Amino acid sequence: MSRKKLPIGIQTFAKIREADYYYVDKTRFALRLIDEGTHYFLSRPRRFGKSLFIDTLGELFEGKEALFRGLYCHGQWDWSVRYPVIRLSFGSGVMESRAELDERIAYLLEHNAQRLGLDELPPGPVPNRFGTLIERAGQRHGRRVVVLVDEYDKPILDNLTRPDVARQMRDGLRDLYSVIKDADAHIRFAMLTGVSKFSKVSLFSGLNNLNDITVDARYSAICGYTDADVDGEFAPELPGLDRQRIREWYNGYNWTGESVYNPFDLLLLFSNRDFRAYWFETGTPTFLIDVLTERRTFLPDLERLQASDSLLSAFEAGDIGTEALLFQTGYLTIGGVQRLGVMPRYRLRYPNLEVRASLTEALLRRLSPEPGPVLERSGRLYGLLEANDFAGMEQLFTAFFASIPHDWFRNTPIAQYEGYYASVFYAYFAALGLDIVPEESSNAGRLDMAVRFNGQVYLFEFKVVEIEPEGGALAQIKARGYADKYRDRQEPIHLVGVEFSREQRRVVGFEVETQ
Repeated sequence: MSRKKLPIGIQTFAKIREADYYYVDKTRFALRLIDEGTHYFLSRPRRFGKSLFIDTLGELFEGKEALFRGLYCHGQWDWSVRYPVIRLSFGSGVMESRAELDERIAYLLEHNAQRLGLDELPPGPVPNRFGTLIERAGQRHGRRVVVLVDEYDKPILDNLTRPDVARQMRDGLRDLYSVIKDADAHIRFAMLTGVSKFSKVSLFSGLNNLNDITVDARYSAICGYTDADVDGEFAPELPGLDRQRIREWYNGYNWTGESVYNPFDLLLLFSNRDFRAYWFETGTPTFLIDVLTERRTFLPDLERLQASDSLLSAFEAGDIGTEALLFQTGYLTIGGVQRLGVMPRYRLRYPNLEVRASLTEALLRRLSPEPGPVLERSGRLYGLLEANDFAGMEQLFTAFFASIPHDWFRNTPIAQYEGYYASVFYAYFAALGLDIVPEESSNAGRLDMAVRFNGQVYLFEFKVVEIEPEGGALAQIKARGYADKYRDRQEPIHLVGVEFSREQRRVVGFEVETQ
């Protein structure tokens, strides 16, 4: 196979096919959707290929046969039938008021009317004009209409820090989307995609015929690249890159089926030949970091969150659940599903090394009064761990907590709860991309943190004491036999007990025993 051009940032199906870019064939999913239903909803994180898939559907329904030659659907589609396609996208620009939203909707409706060869739409409310567009398009072309909505929620997401404006956006979009249900007789197929999963009650009032395929195992790989895609379509790009490292860094996003890579990450990796947090760096999650710190989130808990269907969907302007926010934005993904009676319960996890290390580093900067030295301390910690310099490690964390001004403790809510100390400790290790298991369970109880590094095992237990060290952290590791499960590995095991003084706000105990 010869190398092709990398479609970095390209969301137009025709451009990819006509200019010989790499393309991972998703038409099998398109045919299944079309064969099995008519109205769909899909939520995926940003930069995951949603816009390209929507555009692929549009070209398919418009009968652009030449673009699909050699793809799965080519011999299974009636190219003599062409449908009128209405395309609505809110991906460009930022709308900051309801008036701007209404203006954008008016433009989109009129643009579609012109593209479909229709007369100018009559003035009036948005629902009336959208309904007229659907009816006229069907009459003009003699076929039921296809409605494709991309980035359906972006006007709301752009205003989450202003809940009143976000609600106004939600109400305006609800007026628009409600027409899809009322015009059902004129619609052949409809699909809405976005990042979030707002409840049907708040945004899709009345639109109860949408089939939500977000966590349908059959469509887990509808967007993104699978391992087979990487080894097949992108085989010419792999020489010179560590295949296992690619998996660890970028694979792991899952919606109860096959795991996938974020396309943006892989394309930039193949272009730059360097492992970096490409996806994370394109959108600094300021709002997310603010929410997690305001809620005093215990960082190790992010490794073991669980959620129900309703909790994952609890995404409302001014009332966003932590689990829903992390899952829908792509910072956590589904690690497993357990059935409790008839109800599924999802175990959430970080998708990969990129997200885990990058998010914890961003949170660590927020946990620190002076974010600047974080990178320097992380580098020092790595060197100390390589050398098993526990005295140096104790000095590093003792100096860090001792350097925090008392005023910062008083004025920063995140620093006023006991989990703050362990969160900082955990974040420093996680930001290095080490193999960490927080709150690891065993028959004897739950260890605070296990780290596997450089052919050795490090077991940490944290305790908060009033003033003086009590030796309870190390004693608990030994008394409960937390090291027993690791003895078969025939690797050195280091037991580390750390005690923080609630009154002195610093490390007062750091005991180590190697077995």
